[in-house]
Amino acid sequence: MSEKQILLGIDTGGTYTDAVLFSDDEGVLAKAKSLTTKHDLVIGISGAVDAVLARFDGDISDIALTSISTTLATNALVESKGGSIALVMIGFEEQDMDKSGLKEALAGDPVVFIPGGHDVSGNERKLDMAALDEFVSLHGNNVSGFAIAGYFAVRNASHELKVRDYLMEKTGLATTCSHELSSKLGGPKRAVTTVLNARLIPVIQDLILACRSHLEKTGIQSPLMVVRGDGALVSADFALKRPIETILSGPAASLVGAKFLLGTKDAIVSDIGGTTTDVAILEKGWPRIEPQGASVGGFTTMVEAVAMHTFGLGGDSVVEVDDTNKTKIKLGPRRQIPISLLALEYENAVMSALKRQTQMEYPNHLCVKFAYRVAGAEKRIGELKATELKLFQKLANEPQPLDMILKGASEGGTLTNLVSRGLVQVSGFTPSDAMHMLGLQNNWNGEAAILGASILCRVRDRFAQPVANSAEELCKNIKQQLTVQSSAVILKTCMTEDGVTIGPGAAELITRSLDKERGFVNFSLGLDRPLVGLGASAKVYYPAIGERLSAECLIPEHADVANAIGAVAGEVRVQKTITVTSSDGGSSFQFMSGGSLINMADEKAALEKVCADLEIELAQMAEDAGAQSPVFETNIQINAPIIDGSRHFVEAVIYMSATGRPKFD
Repeated sequence: MSEKQILLGIDTGGTYTDAVLFSDDEGVLAKAKSLTTKHDLVIGISGAVDAVLARFDGDISDIALTSISTTLATNALVESKGGSIALVMIGFEEQDMDKSGLKEALAGDPVVFIPGGHDVSGNERKLDMAALDEFVSLHGNNVSGFAIAGYFAVRNASHELKVRDYLMEKTGLATTCSHELSSKLGGPKRAVTTVLNARLIPVIQDLILACRSHLEKTGIQSPLMVVRGDGALVSADFALKRPIETILSGPAASLVGAKFLLGTKDAIVSDIGGTTTDVAILEKGWPRIEPQGASVGGFTTMVEAVAMHTFGLGGDSVVEVDDTNKTKIKLGPRRQIPISLLALEYENAVMSALKRQTQMEYPNHLCVKFAYRVAGAEKRIGELKATELKLFQKLANEPQPLDMILKGASEGGTLTNLVSRGLVQVSGFTPSDAMHMLGLQNNWNGEAAILGASILCRVRDRFAQPVANSAEELCKNIKQQLTVQSSAVILKTCMTEDGVTIGPGAAELITRSLDKERGFVNFSLGLDRPLVGLGASAKVYYPAIGERLSAECLIPEHADVANAIGAVAGEVRVQKTITVTSSDGGSSFQFMSGGSLINMADEKAALEKVCADLEIELAQMAEDAGAQSPVFETNIQINAPIIDGSRHFVEAVIYMSATGRPKFD
């Protein structure tokens, strides 16, 4: 092995898997893309890795690190996908399910409430696990893992740990404790984070196993790391236990990549993928962090991540008829397989159905839509309801046109449920298909896109009028609608970061400004910094978006693989917070360390003990995360007001982080 160190960055997105070979001295050495294959991720990963290695004339033994950034966790939450889990609530009441969106996050999966938990000072309530035994017997064989949330577990985690040990011994399934993911108060919100983490474990596990499998086959022996949502790198094993921290991994990596590619320190960065558009602020060379927790797919978590605003809008978004706007088109938030892409693999089935539909006098909303079973879905039919099973059995392993399959509106809802469970894949007309029709994209089956557009333009709106006068007009309207919706989400992000709330009246003025409508009063609106467009289709869409927002638009040379570049440009970083409280104003001090409650009589000794314990714990976490020679940083904030002339200790929050470069072979 030579002294030259090559880094392999991989980004597994909703549509494409990108691979980049990169060195600090020479930048991008080679890059390649392959379609993401969700039913078997190793196919997409191996395609991208093999292609980039074929374009590399160096020594494979020089690859010192492999790192993955991914939108899979983000997309899973946006599209309501993931494994079936069970939730154990310790010391909570059933009405707590109505807080922080917990019931929606659980999505009908089973939950059990057992007595126990602790008070605000960490004092124990009696734990009774009798109901848990029956719950496990009933549901243990039907879920992929468990989420555990205890009342005031951040003050004392002993009950969560007892339940975890019981479940692991009883079932052997993956378990997630809420105190492992956040040190903040707010039980229901912490439970939401725990539920989503447990649900994402199978998603990230598939990714890591697929990547490891192919790296081993290829002969690459470098350490494997994953990008977290705050842009930091962690080892694959570390990420597997805390997959919720990989939400916004891909977008966070894109910010790091954008900074490297352009050298710009202040920008609005917007990354359009197949499933989502991710928008964030780059300020003084660093992304803004959302300390209150990342929000994705309608759920607010306690995961500290880049202040990224994620919207269900991308090149593969669902195209729907909407006669409430000028274009008569609405995009997203769900993703579907583009017709032109589906026709690459199933040309006969797709083209024959489309040709039949072109002969229809009045095409309906089910035309240009297909559905088929996901590979291996038959193994999971035990979790289906009777109506879902009936529809699933009507579907095949190859695409079938929905106008020949669905009977009635109720089956449309059932199909949506099957898609959400990851059992069925749907395909339809998307912006990517429109770009094929317009000649702005040519990597898939353009004939299928042309046929699809010719059918869809004749679908009638609620006024019995065709969606467009021609296939070309339809596709131009789709491109225009993506420009409009993209501009709206970028503007919404900027105003949110500025703390500006948009009311109904303001929305009308903003629309007039963006549409550049002239009147007695003219309005103008623009961004205060450049707009950086990232993603494979950035060059197609972002110039018009920048013009609409009156902003300079920058699209870097390697915009199509910015995420993969960012995947290898970061550092390893772990952090943890411990809160010291006092129930008597400063005579005794309580804090959690090692999963148990500790009481001390001296404030200074308590703070020194916390810092010492934190450094030991973070040193181990940093090693597990793959850091070498970590540097520790500590911040202590003490809340001790003077009341009636006396100091009254309320709490002290001790935050510590450990940061270091990844270990290279």
